[in-house]
Amino acid sequence: MTSNSIEGARAASVAGAQASAGAVPSNPIGILGQNDFLKLMIAQLQAQNPLQPGNTNEFIGELAQFTQVEQTTNLANANELSGAVQLIGRTVSYADHSGATATGVVQSVQSTASGTTVTVEGVPGVKLASITEVN
Repeated sequence: MTSNSIEGARAASVAGAQASAGAVPSNPIGILGQNDFLKLMIAQLQAQNPLQPGNTNEFIGELAQFTQVEQTTNLANANELSGAVQLIGRTVSYADHSGATATGVVQSVQSTASGTTVTVEGVPGVKLASITEVN
């Protein structure tokens, strides 16, 4: 798939998404996820000229790359969750919502679509990136 056809598919996908969402972008920071990639691929296939189909080898290559990225993402998420579970019962220092340093014992781990967080001394939603020290 060529760069122009990808850009055209992306523009068509974005235009369609904006029209259906009342012209409010659903992805204001511009990060493409797995669903966005699939939407782009579908938009590209729909916009393809049937008399001049795209190169199937490129299409298969893109699918393979997508699968590889998805599996790498799954592995990274599993590693993050495993590392967070290792913190249960440990005393950690972290930057709280106001930026101040707080300390407490990790009580539990939560894994959601937005990432892995821990509960420290009854304070839920502490991001792993905000932990500065583990004792």
